[in-house]
Amino acid sequence: MKVGIVCPYAWDVPGGVSAHVHDLAIALQRQGHTVSVLAPASDDAVLPEFVTSTGTPRAVRYNGSVARLSFGPVTARKVSKWIADGDFDVLHVHEPLAPSLSVLACWAARGPIVATWHASYERSRMLLSLAKLAQTAMEKVSARIAVSEAARTTLVEHVGGDAVIIPNGVDTQSFAGAKAMPGWPGDGKSLVFLGRVDEPRKGLAILLQAMPQILSAYPQLRLLVAGPGDSEAALEDAPQLVRDATTFLGLIDAEEKGNVLASGSIYVAPNTGGESFGIVLLEAMASGVPVVASNLEAFERVLNYGQAGRTFANENPDALAQVIVNLLADDNEQQRLVTAGHTRAKEFDWESVAARIVDVYESVRVPGMHVEPDLAGQMMGRFAKVLPFELNRDES
Repeated sequence: MKVGIVCPYAWDVPGGVSAHVHDLAIALQRQGHTVSVLAPASDDAVLPEFVTSTGTPRAVRYNGSVARLSFGPVTARKVSKWIADGDFDVLHVHEPLAPSLSVLACWAARGPIVATWHASYERSRMLLSLAKLAQTAMEKVSARIAVSEAARTTLVEHVGGDAVIIPNGVDTQSFAGAKAMPGWPGDGKSLVFLGRVDEPRKGLAILLQAMPQILSAYPQLRLLVAGPGDSEAALEDAPQLVRDATTFLGLIDAEEKGNVLASGSIYVAPNTGGESFGIVLLEAMASGVPVVASNLEAFERVLNYGQAGRTFANENPDALAQVIVNLLADDNEQQRLVTAGHTRAKEFDWESVAARIVDVYESVRVPGMHVEPDLAGQMMGRFAKVLPFELNRDES
């Protein structure tokens, strides 16, 4: 099968959706399918052979973080050309609510189209406006997928209709051989945090507030932080003992992630909201690390409600500290969580997840029919100029 996949977010900036699209593309190719991905990107040199760039995206505030999106007449023409050249059996767009490439692709194409919803949102005037934008595109979608119940709820409440739930996947084999980086965890215990340092909803501030209590019980403990952002700003209000215990790695490559995760006695996910799944929790479990996470519903589901990881009351540093201290003192429970985590992660292996997605493709695919340009729909993308964000000026 020839599959075209649209990623609305910048390919060369780490993110859950782009990682999902990348891993799905690889899994589909392993299963014998031909895959082409369309995505914004600032640096074409880092793109795999199967990715086509629409050019440099623009950074905007979106869903509680900074998203890099691409929209406007120039981008619309590039999307139309990619569709015309692709001759795809199925077009798979991701996050059609985002004002970016996916909605443009829906406008510009007709035929078998599948849409996947990733994020969960609170209802708001801005998001309802985006839903009206997406509705014109969703009318052309043949099948809908949501990666979680939270993402499905967002679809139902903002756009209407329903979706089959197929979770995010994890390449368990790529994490199975993960080993701690040299010097970690060292003589004492260690915690690992992975996420944008300057994005409040990733919860690093909560973990830093919990650190004095944790260090009181384990003075030699170290904290390893991986992710982009200003480390000095993150530690601005932290006491000296927390500063001394914390090491920042900055942005890491995908190939390094497993070893970074394996460098911790515990992986900590103190995210405060806006999460519809929790792929990094699965990656940590596949790397052989016990997980402690905030009790977001999405995280509870991934951790099988305490069977594969511990949770704490969201945005409560005292509760986080207590859970970590108790877990560090219980070697048997740590080992139980490692074993349960491995088992849980395998349930989400990309081989089985991709097979379920292919079943959806097959359900909408019509023999002899390909995705074709929709000339009338393309005009919507080329002349769309009124959006909640100022995304009209293409920087490509």
